[in-house]
Amino acid sequence: MLKTRGRPAFAGPFSRVYSQSRPSGMTLKTILIPFRPPRLDMPSPDLRKVLQAIADGKIAVNDALGQVDALAVARLSEATIDLGRAARCRFGEVIYGEGKSVSLLIDIAKAIQASGQQVLITRLEPRVANEVMRHFDHHRWEGGARTLRLGASPIVTLPRVFSATEVCSSVSDRVGSADGVRADGAVEFARSVTEKVHVAVVTAGSTDRPVASEAVETLDWMAVPVDLIEDVGVAGPQRLLAVVPRLRLASVIVVIAGMEGALASMVGGFVSCPVIAVPTSVGYGANFAGLTPLLGMLISCAANVSVVGIDAGFKGGYVAGLIATQLRDLLAGQPTPQ
Repeated sequence: MLKTRGRPAFAGPFSRVYSQSRPSGMTLKTILIPFRPPRLDMPSPDLRKVLQAIADGKIAVNDALGQVDALAVARLSEATIDLGRAARCRFGEVIYGEGKSVSLLIDIAKAIQASGQQVLITRLEPRVANEVMRHFDHHRWEGGARTLRLGASPIVTLPRVFSATEVCSSVSDRVGSADGVRADGAVEFARSVTEKVHVAVVTAGSTDRPVASEAVETLDWMAVPVDLIEDVGVAGPQRLLAVVPRLRLASVIVVIAGMEGALASMVGGFVSCPVIAVPTSVGYGANFAGLTPLLGMLISCAANVSVVGIDAGFKGGYVAGLIATQLRDLLAGQPTPQ
């Protein structure tokens, strides 16, 4: 049972001290968990100028407020861009590319880039992406994901948490306990490879790759490390058992599956972290374009499974990325034993 013992004089605002006790009342451990407000650092150089002008006494506060309001949006002829979203929600606005003209996409991307933010466009056709890229010096096009990233400087993708060699030689072959996984050696090896907070993106079959790629590209844009695990669907359960040690190292898992969508529940039963389930439209007639796995995932018996929309790799990756970055911030402060 967790009991709140109140906030001591030295604790920060909204901090809580929790005491975990046995039924007999013997205290096992007490930790102080400081409240960490979300980052509100708008990366806009124009906003920095306004704040500096206030500090230097060059403009009044009321005048500055009007300028800040103007900086929060960019009004185009066909769109109003939310430039303040990064300050409120940690990450900036993402452009949904489908249905937008090339000229509008270019204008929106330039407005976001001018505010100091990197651009992510989803659901782009190759022809449109090629036209857009001609107007930007630095870009990354991922054809399978149909995503395009644009930046003011070269775009560097994060390395994967595990390399193929490490996976094959040191993880996959360490299987064989009561639940199918000898977690001691495999997990210890994996910890020696990485201590980072990261997200595992898992697919049931190779045909789920485009949706997984969209999730991976979204996480790369959010600067969250990814462990990509492919083709471990429930029709070959030994494949899933072989990667459970890797799954248990992840802070969040995105499971992408079509057909009946059973993989999300299977993964959820092996791990203690949140599982974001993404149903896909992959499957035969009774898949109903993804409706069958969607409903199956929604009624999952695994309590740690939540669900986003059909083929919504971006949404699955984005939610997982938010959880991972919040956890990364908390761990950076390391709760203090008392």
